[in-house]
Amino acid sequence: MIDADNNPHAELIRVPALDDNYIWLLRNPSSQAIAVIDPGEAEPVMRWCDDHHASLTEVINTHHHGDHIAGNAAVMERFGISLTAPASETARIDHISHMVKEGDHITIAGFSAEVIETPGHTTGHVAFYLPDCFGDHGLLIAGDTLFSMGCGRVFEGSMQDMWSSLAKLRDLPDDTLVCCGHEYTASNARYVAQLGWNPPELATQLAAIAKATASQTPTVPFSLGLEKATNPFLNADDAGLAEALASHIDGDAPFASHDPVAVFTALRQGKDNFRG
Repeated sequence: MIDADNNPHAELIRVPALDDNYIWLLRNPSSQAIAVIDPGEAEPVMRWCDDHHASLTEVINTHHHGDHIAGNAAVMERFGISLTAPASETARIDHISHMVKEGDHITIAGFSAEVIETPGHTTGHVAFYLPDCFGDHGLLIAGDTLFSMGCGRVFEGSMQDMWSSLAKLRDLPDDTLVCCGHEYTASNARYVAQLGWNPPELATQLAAIAKATASQTPTVPFSLGLEKATNPFLNADDAGLAEALASHIDGDAPFASHDPVAVFTALRQGKDNFRG
């Protein structure tokens, strides 16, 4: 878990919203440009702007779900700003000014960003990778594709889609900082803890999450490198996880050929049904 709020290169501001959402503001200290990312409601964003005598310069959406776009219209109207969103979700997101797709290179608050299509949670979901906004490491705006110790539910795409999307994000550098759309870490950690999978870094990570949860400290943003080591949804191609999961499910033999899509499917279905 990393707190990036005081980073001298870019300022990443966490704005809690709804029940467990995070709206993100990315501020460029040189130009004072401020991008708002996935404003699921307008009021907390407006309040932050009023409290800090700040103006927004653009809106960025990762996907069409209401808890990520319901505040678009209000902030666009107040500040007279444009909206960047996935090209393949134009039928479900109103008033898109700039449509983006896989491989596009854009700027967000003046920082260079690469568009990565990450279907699965929705068919048109995108993430944004900003390689140098923090100087020595990058930022991944993951939306609802990747969470700390978890991933998004597969609502519209296939399990293959989501696994492929996560594999693309896993290829990013270890020192990448990740911001996502929800504070789901505590529940995700409880699920992971009972899988019987024990990579070396997991116990320390679970203890850190438990401590943060007890003190009501946010667990996002987080380190991609640590997620690669401890998040089972990024490790569906790990033979040890396949064996642990097979034993956890029914005590039978490991999944045939350790097929990562089969392992991922079992993981995702298990989390969907988890009550803990």
